[in-house]
Amino acid sequence: MIGKWSAHAYGRRSAAGTRRPLDRPVRNEAAPVTYGLIVACCLVFLIGPAAGLNPVYGAGDELLAAQRAYFRRWGVVPVELFAGTPRAVLTPLTALFVHGSWLHLLGNMLFLFVFGAMAEERMGHVEFALFYVGCGYLALVAYAVAHAGSEQSLVGASGAISAVLGAFLFLFPAARVTSLFPFLFFLPLRFPAWVTLPFWVTLQWLAARRETSGPGVAYLAHLVGFGLGFVYAWGRYGRRTRVTANAPAPAPEGEHQP
Repeated sequence: MIGKWSAHAYGRRSAAGTRRPLDRPVRNEAAPVTYGLIVACCLVFLIGPAAGLNPVYGAGDELLAAQRAYFRRWGVVPVELFAGTPRAVLTPLTALFVHGSWLHLLGNMLFLFVFGAMAEERMGHVEFALFYVGCGYLALVAYAVAHAGSEQSLVGASGAISAVLGAFLFLFPAARVTSLFPFLFFLPLRFPAWVTLPFWVTLQWLAARRETSGPGVAYLAHLVGFGLGFVYAWGRYGRRTRVTANAPAPAPEGEHQP
């Protein structure tokens, strides 16, 4: 998790050589968009066939068929996206709220919970909502363009959440996060965001080089989302943001699903 981090925009130096903060601290507990997105994704998952809890979808082969039809209806199918139908054009939006498994859902929601609240408080609620949806939409479209002939359904909020990570890296580079690295026997190690998040991006890039259009993790969507988020924050906020830490606490690193 993230602790009590404060970010300030600094103006000109005073006569004493110090910079005066121009805005209030960024972190508080009010993040209605972040928490609303988490609730919406969880509800959509629980009532859909992927959770396996709704008896309407049956069991066994019947449930598997329902899942495939559900993902194809609400997810992004690259080969159908550019057909120009209104339903297909909306799928990069609806896919942001659909997840393929419990691990997929919980991994994405954990990252949104950890990094989303601070980004939302810094950007403002309306701007953050538009940023999240816009970057998530573009990340899924970019994946579809790169795999235009694929008939596989793409679902999940990872493109949008990766954009949040990219914006977080620019806005809060000094925020210290605790990460678990498999090659270090999952020891919890604390590093600044400017170390942890670029390391995560590197892993996504290495995995994307081996990516195919078949089932699996959409690493390209992660990379595009992260890049969009970082560039947006850089263009919107420039070099004004500085971060100071009051009480750091752990946050996870990495993602599990597309």
